[in-house]
Amino acid sequence: MRAGRTTTIGLVLAVAMSVPATGAADPPRCEDLREVAVPGRVMGLPTSGGEVLDARTVAASGPIGEHCRVTGAIHPVDPSAPDIVFELALPSEWNHRALMFGGGGYNGTVPAVEGTLPFGPPGDAGPLASGFATFASDSGHQAAPDHEPTPSLDGSFGVNDEALRNFAGDALKKTRDAAMYLLRQHYRVKPDRSYFAGGSTGGREGLAVAQRWPGDFDGVISAYPAWNAASLDLFFGHMARALAAPEAFLDERDQALLYDSVVRACDGLDGATDGVISDAVGCDFDPKVLRCESGDGEGCLTPAQIEAARAISSPLEFGYPVASGETGYPGFPVLSGANMNAGVLGFGTTAPAEPMPTDAAYGAQFWDQWVRHFVTRDPDFGSLGLDPTRPGPWRERISELTALQDVNEVDLRPFARRGGKLLLVHGTADQLVSHRSTIDYYQRMMSAMGAEAVEDFSRLYLVPGADHANANAAFAAGWDSLGALQRWVEGGHAPHDEVVTDVNPDARQRTRPLCEFPTWPRYDGTGSVDEAGSFSCVD
Repeated sequence: MRAGRTTTIGLVLAVAMSVPATGAADPPRCEDLREVAVPGRVMGLPTSGGEVLDARTVAASGPIGEHCRVTGAIHPVDPSAPDIVFELALPSEWNHRALMFGGGGYNGTVPAVEGTLPFGPPGDAGPLASGFATFASDSGHQAAPDHEPTPSLDGSFGVNDEALRNFAGDALKKTRDAAMYLLRQHYRVKPDRSYFAGGSTGGREGLAVAQRWPGDFDGVISAYPAWNAASLDLFFGHMARALAAPEAFLDERDQALLYDSVVRACDGLDGATDGVISDAVGCDFDPKVLRCESGDGEGCLTPAQIEAARAISSPLEFGYPVASGETGYPGFPVLSGANMNAGVLGFGTTAPAEPMPTDAAYGAQFWDQWVRHFVTRDPDFGSLGLDPTRPGPWRERISELTALQDVNEVDLRPFARRGGKLLLVHGTADQLVSHRSTIDYYQRMMSAMGAEAVEDFSRLYLVPGADHANANAAFAAGWDSLGALQRWVEGGHAPHDEVVTDVNPDARQRTRPLCEFPTWPRYDGTGSVDEAGSFSCVD
């Protein structure tokens, strides 16, 4: 909670968060959990039960207090499918709350249960340090630790149907139910409140739990959510083929030229020349102004490069029906401030090719894994040879995957009726998940439920200059989303006048108002451009 804004509910929450667990006759012993099996009947989806692999007491270290660290496995129905491996941290001084972390990419590793939230506030030590019981899983498969450039790009599990269903969402329910069973075994009581937080794939997972199991969590933080995951995969294929076209790839010099040109053209539209484009919609920069008059010269782009940039920044229509009902993907705002000079997370440093280079764009590698392991299930298949708009014999399989992976139910009234609250937050310079897609989801909710109903339980915040997971952002977002969510869920105080901080090391902790969609921050013309009070949220 920020200085000067302490409220009665804030004091109540602070006291509650420091209250030790009650309800047990004797203090719980961490080691007792080693003997506990997780019956299949306590999980809401079919499994072969689960077991605790290890339970040990971890001494206090820095801001994180003493806690019981549990590692467990949930066994599949299909004996050829991998386990779901999960971890659970149970603090000795428990605040009677639980939080589940979402994953990232293709998952395959267990997120750090002692970690922080996506777009977390500066200096935050994470929910475990605040007394939350925290848990997470690998979503039902174990990525090769030496997979280049990162284990989150290992999609080889997709050849197994149960592993694929677990990744698409089933592992969320199984992990949550197993963790809650062990939590009750340890503390003898269930938590008063449960929360979910994740970004990217984890953001999709947050929307999945709100849609599919509306009674499991009281509040969800969904950051830069890849909710229409299969549709995004198809766009990644479109992007990979555009960048692989002859003379189309933009190397690091060309990426920097395009990015710097967009900033020069649009930075001042919000009234402040600070390297952050707040008025993304008003930025209509056309890369054709950078066209080389002849050949490939210094400080200009070839026609093929301009065509690639336009393809990536424009909407893609599939041109055929798919089972999820999605019809396309809105494209990335690379011409309105997205940081393309971000190595693999942006356009990559090498053009997509066969086999796919490990320094090609992350999205191109994601597509390559999806085609080889999810679609064709042929590890030798050449992904660049599959046209996502004309998939030929793979059209039916792609349609099946959209039904499984596109988490696009927008009527969240069951979640809202149970008191659930949803915070959506996305940077407008995201290289991997387009913020336009999150706007699309939010607007669909408004159409399905009505603006008033959506306002009662949900907020969408867009952060100008923020990119994917603060990887290389002009404005690296830091916000106490969990505090805002708790005040709403537990005290009935909806977010109001929220402020986001730039957590870049050299950003002087500059702040901006966190504007509710569809508004964006405009400089008032007076005061420091480093202070939120000098900006107003305008539509």
